[in-house]
Amino acid sequence: MTHTDVPSAGPCVLAVDVGGTTMKGVVVGEEGRIRHSVVVSSPAEADTSPVEALRGLCRQLNSDALALGAVPAGIGVVTPGIVDEAAGVVRYASNIRFRDVPLRTLIRDDLGLPVAVGHDVRAAGVAEAVSGAARGLDNFLMLPLGTGIAATVVLNGEPVAGADWSAGEVGHMPVHPGGELCACGQRGCLEVYASAGGLARRYIRLGGTPGLDSRAIAEATCTDPLARSVWDTATHALGTALATLTLTLDPACIVLGGGLAEAGAQLFDQVRATLQSALAWRAAPALLPSAFGARAAQVGAAILARRAAGLAVPEGWGAQNQGSEVPRSG
Repeated sequence: MTHTDVPSAGPCVLAVDVGGTTMKGVVVGEEGRIRHSVVVSSPAEADTSPVEALRGLCRQLNSDALALGAVPAGIGVVTPGIVDEAAGVVRYASNIRFRDVPLRTLIRDDLGLPVAVGHDVRAAGVAEAVSGAARGLDNFLMLPLGTGIAATVVLNGEPVAGADWSAGEVGHMPVHPGGELCACGQRGCLEVYASAGGLARRYIRLGGTPGLDSRAIAEATCTDPLARSVWDTATHALGTALATLTLTLDPACIVLGGGLAEAGAQLFDQVRATLQSALAWRAAPALLPSAFGARAAQVGAAILARRAAGLAVPEGWGAQNQGSEVPRSG
């Protein structure tokens, strides 16, 4: 699927967000607005090798930009997994079948452009810091609640990567020691109870109506006792985990994104109540929805691309892309 807008004057950047289901590529103009977008199947679903599928999308995006009369200055590519951003290497990403992939070198050789390689959740946090819900804050957390749960930890204005580029794997915090088995091999992980994917799987495993996703389960809580129980367990687990993170990191705010956050007040009110009740001697940090939603990693990748190209990123850059998805036609 593609969508094209009128290109703007000045250099553009390319940005690619690699997910487990789709890869989303965008051309972003000098002023920060998405001008062209392409959505294709993820590398894991491709007939070719996953690395070649991604390289093909990057080449297509570069050609599309040139055809529009826009000259790319750089490209940012963000993926899940363990991403060594300094080396430009994806060390391991199971859901897209990447292991020790030297993305920066490969894409630079293909396109001849400066390349930034980043972690998708850390990139989303960069977008929120520059122009989103955490704009102007030096210390905050961002957690997309999707198929799994990871976090951007921003301290003193910098996303924390960790000693082995694995910081922020909060989805595997034990919230119910000895609890239900997680795909990672541990028991009682936050992801099992409070991710969108985990919540849906748990509801079905306990005997719920097959085929309901997290949004449908949220909508059924008034009439379905099991949906209410699973939902309450999820919000309590998330609030408890956020209390632990608050006491450890003292964030100014916590930003929630991803599919589960689309439940709005139904999620935020319950999580906020649990978070505050777990903090007896201090106030809870502000709990805020992501400004960019599903676009956050794309905008973050574009910011990384501008930095790699030596271009300025003024505060508020990319804010035009907040809100609903860019319309696409196939």
